[in-house]
Amino acid sequence: MTDSSKTGDSPFSFKPYQEKEGEEYMNSAQLTHFEGILKTWRGKLMHEVDRTVHHMQDDASNFPDPNDRASQESEFSLELRTRDRERRLIKKIDESLKEIESGDYGFCESCGIDIGIRRLEARPTASLCIDCKTLDEIREKQMG
Repeated sequence: MTDSSKTGDSPFSFKPYQEKEGEEYMNSAQLTHFEGILKTWRGKLMHEVDRTVHHMQDDASNFPDPNDRASQESEFSLELRTRDRERRLIKKIDESLKEIESGDYGFCESCGIDIGIRRLEARPTASLCIDCKTLDEIREKQMG
């Protein structure tokens, strides 16, 4: 990854894959591209988990003032909720990495068609094509 491909500290700081004419979908170059994205993203999330643990250990204080104590508990609670969402995301990343190994990555788990390079670059853990995802969201909305 070159410096020109970086756009901040986003987990998606990568050079977009340049498809070649007639190239087979999910060939080894594409799989390597997505494996790199997923592993980098996972590494950043794991770093945040470690940072949170150290932060909470270092900053845990028993403030005599109830307002200070409540503020710290609120901050820790928010941080833990964020880490819980990231923990679930790490699980999805691990599932995507297993799909790369098995050769199933990049194909819709519902209908089997190609998810698409650009959609996967936008959401590397996507397991549904855009049509199936849209139908899934409509069903979810109707179920309430």
